[in-house]
Amino acid sequence: MHKFFMKYSKYTPVQTLRKPLHLLPLLISLLLYAQSTMAMHVKGGYIEYKYNGAGASAGTSNYTITVTVFFSCTTNGPKESVYLGVYNAGTNALAASKLISYTSTKTISKTSYSPCMSNPPGICYEIRAFVYTLDLPDISAGYVLAVQDALRVSGIINISNSGNSGITITAMIPGVINSVDYHKNNSPNFLFLDTAIVCYNGNFTYPFKATDADGDSLSYSFGSGLNVSNPSGQTSSSVPGSPPYPVLTYNSGYSGTSPLGATVTIDPATGMLSGTAPATTGEYVVAVYVKEWRNGVLMDSIKKELQIYVYNCTLSAASLKSNYTNCNDFTFNFQNESIASNITSYYWDFGVPNITTDVSTAATPTYTYPVAGTFTTKLKVSNSLGCTDSATATVKVYPGFTPNFNFSGSCYQSPFQFTDATVAQYGTANSWSWNFGEPASATNTASINNPTHTFASAGNYTVALTVGSSVGCSGSINKTVTANDKPNLSLPFTDTLICTIDTLPLIANVTGSGITYSWSPNTNMLYANTANPLVWPKDTTVYTVTVTQNACVTTGSVTVNTLDYITVTLPADTTVCKTDSFTLNPISYALQYVWSPATGLSSTTKKYPKAYADNDITYTVTANLGKCQDQTAMHVKVVPYPQVYAGADTTICYGSTAQLNASMVAAYFNWLPVSTLINPGTLTPVAHPTTSTPYIITVTDTLGCPKPVSDTVTVFVIPKIIVFAGNDTAVVVGQPLQLNATANAGLTLNYNWSPGSWLSDPSIYNPIATFPSGVDSLTYVVTASTKEGCYGADAITVKVFKTNADIFMPNAFSPNSDGKNDVFKPILVGIAKLSIFSIYNRWGQLVYTTSQNNKGWDGTIHGQKQDPGTYVYMVSGIDYLGRTVTKKGAFTLVR
Repeated sequence: MHKFFMKYSKYTPVQTLRKPLHLLPLLISLLLYAQSTMAMHVKGGYIEYKYNGAGASAGTSNYTITVTVFFSCTTNGPKESVYLGVYNAGTNALAASKLISYTSTKTISKTSYSPCMSNPPGICYEIRAFVYTLDLPDISAGYVLAVQDALRVSGIINISNSGNSGITITAMIPGVINSVDYHKNNSPNFLFLDTAIVCYNGNFTYPFKATDADGDSLSYSFGSGLNVSNPSGQTSSSVPGSPPYPVLTYNSGYSGTSPLGATVTIDPATGMLSGTAPATTGEYVVAVYVKEWRNGVLMDSIKKELQIYVYNCTLSAASLKSNYTNCNDFTFNFQNESIASNITSYYWDFGVPNITTDVSTAATPTYTYPVAGTFTTKLKVSNSLGCTDSATATVKVYPGFTPNFNFSGSCYQSPFQFTDATVAQYGTANSWSWNFGEPASATNTASINNPTHTFASAGNYTVALTVGSSVGCSGSINKTVTANDKPNLSLPFTDTLICTIDTLPLIANVTGSGITYSWSPNTNMLYANTANPLVWPKDTTVYTVTVTQNACVTTGSVTVNTLDYITVTLPADTTVCKTDSFTLNPISYALQYVWSPATGLSSTTKKYPKAYADNDITYTVTANLGKCQDQTAMHVKVVPYPQVYAGADTTICYGSTAQLNASMVAAYFNWLPVSTLINPGTLTPVAHPTTSTPYIITVTDTLGCPKPVSDTVTVFVIPKIIVFAGNDTAVVVGQPLQLNATANAGLTLNYNWSPGSWLSDPSIYNPIATFPSGVDSLTYVVTASTKEGCYGADAITVKVFKTNADIFMPNAFSPNSDGKNDVFKPILVGIAKLSIFSIYNRWGQLVYTTSQNNKGWDGTIHGQKQDPGTYVYMVSGIDYLGRTVTKKGAFTLVR
């Protein structure tokens, strides 16, 4: 830990902090005033006193008063003297005054800095002590002590118009409190620990520690800095004004109790300031009040005020929050809370025992803990200058904490009951803070788990619960609570029917306490002043209930209809199709029903049960309205559905027919579609579809089940097989010819070439043919067929030349569209690839070119017929042996 970065252990709260300040009936006032030409350089100060014993005169005490004043080391000529005044704490009257010269001076500065700090500031104080000993009469009121200076330093960040504000430093000497004399007392003594450095936006600690020679308990708190009544009117030769003293005016975001903003607090037991410094550099007024307690009694208070400077510096520090708690899941996002930019390495240990994988070198790691529990996470950082620092924090992982509460109540003039319903997977809920949404109410808050609250008026209130657990979880939940101006009456039924020979209990439900009921009319009624009276009206009657809850009143009504007897009827006997369900529909005012037998019924007590019967059955229903009863029955005949079988699916070739063979147990049938059926009026029509077609046969019966039944048979049609063997071609003797038959895509086909002579394999679609010298030409027929026997065929003729591979060219052509010699093209023999074929007119103009086999010129250019005459060709190709064959010549176009 850095030498300048002072940290102290967490405090144990002092119980006596709960004593109110009004227990200070006696105060001693000592006012010290100092005015000099360099007053604007005063940095702060405090007053201490020491009891030396009895004074020279009877009924007096001797005290040594020490005023300590801080000056900046840049001050040119600090104060030489201060003015001392003594004020009666009861009457605020001046008791004594004295101009005191300083008795000692010392300079304290910070000379060593950690390598972890960038841009370290200079800190230097000149501290002067002004000491005076005097006798004071022992009065029961005691005395008030104070120190004043006319002007503060200009530009202080947290107070308004600081250059025109003064400073008053106070202390108190007690008198008689609760009949006990406390004037024989020594004030707390501050320790000088004021060279701590505060860097902007950085975490820091700053001690305002004090000791007490009497062993009294001390407590620390922020308080407002004190001004002077008339800064411009004060002089070094005048006695300061009497108390009370005005407080300073603070700028927005600051106050006497938050002088460095909301992120800085003071430990009430140790006086240690800690937190995150403000983001704005400059001076801040900080006033710390030290209260002195003896046996639970607050005796006095002294104030140390200091203008703390927030510097433009950064610290390569490891800084973590004091603790991390996650009550939602197991995952945490960590980061160094220090703002230093020169940190070069990070090492995190997340504190899980017995494993080594809970570490990270990331600047902002995310870690998911494997189990719930409390862990100690450690961060170690270093920079390029060799500075290292570390910090630890407590991490609490206890997911499954869900704040919740329930409430009951309706009338605003009656107490609402609130019940904590928080779910804690780990630990137990052990602290509660309720806010009932009535700021003006003296009972607006509560701190028990299940409080009650009475609202002052009707309306909607936002009730908030903040709940904590034994493992450190906390959370809040808000709910809207409606406080009505009348009870929340609930009537389970408002219109009902009974038999005149029966008794009916009426029901009124209201939550809460202090409730009264009154039912009317109360004839033929028992317990008319309860929530559940009994009635037996002979005629239809409307009963009204009046409910009173404290001063809240509401009413409701219940209509009770009556019958002397009841009847029940069912529809006539019926027929249903076997396997169908149906609903039984009795007609009756009865409220209770019993069906028998239970066979096939969804319920034997519902009014409208679902029924399912395999065989003929008679259902009987007994209907009751209280003690009134009736009974009836219905017979159900069960008839099977008609039956039909369309036959098995079949497959045919395109252009073929299929014989359908259906069977049925029914009276009537019909087929759809009929457009591709021959004799559709029979069960055995002939189908001749051109594409795959489903045929539906639907049958009906006359035995009592009127519902049609259908079945489907599908005739699959294999498409017409179209085979292409390839274009007729020519080869030379010994030249391999690759045959390549094609047929319908998507079909699985078998191939056969005939004759199979000189083929590599006649059963594949692409055999290779190689012809000997004895063959002039040969026509092959290729057949492609499916496994069902559907087929198609095509032929290819191959001319066999007994020359070498060559390109033959005609010497004329006549493009007159007669189908004969209309295209001028090369005849390739033994040529595996046509490289180029070009034609030029007599002027050397290119009129046609191609590299595609079996393509030629039609005697036109851009659709325009060319004149008859002589043209020149040039053709080149590669033979089957890889040799180049080239021809050039002339030919005649004849029109």
